[in-house]
Amino acid sequence: MTTSKYTRTPIHIPAPLRSYTDGQTIIKVQGNSVGDALDDLTRQFPVLKQHLFDEEGALRSFVNIYLNDEDIRYLGHISTLLSEDDELSIVPSIAGGCPETLSTADIRLSPEELRRYQRHLILPEVGVEGQTKLKAASVLIVGVGGLGSPLGLYLAAAGVGRIGLVDFDIVEESNLQRQVLHGVNDVGRSKLASARDRIRDVNEFLTIDLHETRLTSENAIDIISDYDLVADGTDNFPTRFLVNDACVLTGTPNVYASIFRFDGQVSVFGMPNGPCYRCLYPEPPPPGLVPSCAEGGVLGVLPGLVGTLQANEVIKLILGIGEPLIGRLLLIDALTTKFRTLIVRKDDDCPVCGTHPTVKALIDYEEFCGIGADSGLTSEVQSVPEITVFELDELRKKHRAPFVLDVRKPFEAEIADLGADQLIPVEELSDRLGEIRAKPDSEIVVHCRSGARSAQAVSILLENGFDKAINLKGGIRAWREEIDSTVLEY
Repeated sequence: MTTSKYTRTPIHIPAPLRSYTDGQTIIKVQGNSVGDALDDLTRQFPVLKQHLFDEEGALRSFVNIYLNDEDIRYLGHISTLLSEDDELSIVPSIAGGCPETLSTADIRLSPEELRRYQRHLILPEVGVEGQTKLKAASVLIVGVGGLGSPLGLYLAAAGVGRIGLVDFDIVEESNLQRQVLHGVNDVGRSKLASARDRIRDVNEFLTIDLHETRLTSENAIDIISDYDLVADGTDNFPTRFLVNDACVLTGTPNVYASIFRFDGQVSVFGMPNGPCYRCLYPEPPPPGLVPSCAEGGVLGVLPGLVGTLQANEVIKLILGIGEPLIGRLLLIDALTTKFRTLIVRKDDDCPVCGTHPTVKALIDYEEFCGIGADSGLTSEVQSVPEITVFELDELRKKHRAPFVLDVRKPFEAEIADLGADQLIPVEELSDRLGEIRAKPDSEIVVHCRSGARSAQAVSILLENGFDKAINLKGGIRAWREEIDSTVLEY
């Protein structure tokens, strides 16, 4: 039965977009089709339009719309008609049967291991045979942060015989809120060293490989091909696409998870006849449109919840039991404690795993995601004029301070403040240019947390006649590091 114009269809709003819907998780909309429903949604919340549609009015490729549990791309796209009990979900991109080659012929469990794993051994689905498979298996964990912490701990505790860890960062105090592999005494240490010590403390009957490097197109194939499965715990789009492509090219299952604020996603990609990450998200979002966890935040317990589900998928694949999330995407909403499973179809036209793939070797993923290797900004944004924190500090000392515009979220300014003259979030700037309390011909220094969002804001200002707008290089983080260490880090 087709909806009448008076029937209202619920649309589930993901955490990254709730700041544009006044925090609402479900919005009721009117319309006979998906397109009508989205039109009504953007009429109610106009700022959503730029996040859902491109300049030509087409649905952005990194935003998937689901009707109940089906991707509308495999129905009638936005022309798909709605029925009375239908529900819509917006699923944006947020930045892994047992492998047949797994051999247990030479693997034996020691008496100590038999005692340790006895709660596994009495499970008919595991038993000695399954525990031996776990010991024979090798899993590469990419990233030992929020997701990598529960992955490392539970895979080690379960008895996975060889665990590889990829990371190149150090432990920071702000990591401790969610990265439970690391403790207070590890601050300043290599994350890999900290993770190795903690995992070894959990289980001494395993091998730990350390890859203290950034995963790149040059080393990914060599590293990944040495493992039976990959667990993707990365926090950025270039590495996520890199991991996906390398897994497809090497035939390695990719157990995927991602987190943002209160939302999580889990799936299994790269299995025979199953989809890959690019089947779900063919292209990355434009730089800066989807904030990172560092900018948007993440609930401390969410990585534990999602990472444990991710570890569960790894164990199911190794043991060859249950129903792994192949061709399915699990959505977790920690605020409502709701779990939903959506169907992900293999795309025959996928450039990596499709019938006629065009990606047959790893590419430059920074370029693919439109990101500069160092700054994380597009070339257009990189070209905006900049001022250093030293120069701004000197101007203030000489009482020649320019007008300072903060383009972060209001809650960020409550955590750390640079004494800005005005705050307008960058995503609202284009619609609020008339509210800027500085004259168009006056010097305006724009800042955010790191310099990325403010660079985009400067581009907007320059395009609209604010000819002296300038970006504060490094943002409030640079101000804290170089000028005032009392400013809080977040």
